[in-house]
Amino acid sequence: MNPAVSFQTVIEFVEALSEDEQDELFDLIQKRRVMKRRQEIAQNAEKTMEAVRNGTAKRGTANEVMADIFGDEE
Repeated sequence: MNPAVSFQTVIEFVEALSEDEQDELFDLIQKRRVMKRRQEIAQNAEKTMEAVRNGTAKRGTANEVMADIFGDEE
């Protein structure tokens, strides 16, 4: 594994790139962040669907679920 690189060093490396390379890097980072978030959403959806299939999912309005979680009486 590579040793950790300081944030300042990363900035200096990026600044040393051409504008086109910086644009490509920013686009790549954005696409990877979107892909990672989509994967997280898909994983959460699968966990939710599993809970629904198992009958362990909580159902109701947001207020009803929050009341159930925090034990509030309405």
